[in-house]
Amino acid sequence: MYDRTNENAPDLTVENLTDLDAALAAGIAPADIFAGWADLTGADLSGMDLRGIGLRGANLNDVDLSGADLRGADLWGANLEWADLTDVDLTGADLNGARR
Repeated sequence: MYDRTNENAPDLTVENLTDLDAALAAGIAPADIFAGWADLTGADLSGMDLRGIGLRGANLNDVDLSGADLRGADLWGANLEWADLTDVDLTGADLNGARR
């Protein structure tokens, strides 16, 4: 189970891009979404505001993250191989164990 620092925040778990798109379209804040170990291979997340999102161990292989805001995101152990990280803001993001 994902331990949220804000106990009042929804613990929404997504497993793929369809779930993530639906959550964001429903207006759920990225910081309230846990997409850990999700397979987002090849997704276009360019320019998105994903501040604080939980992407622990997620497969972000070949994902376009160009211009995305990932401040404070949990990317611990994420696979960023071939991901486009051009102009991504990773301030305060946890990149421990992430691989590129």
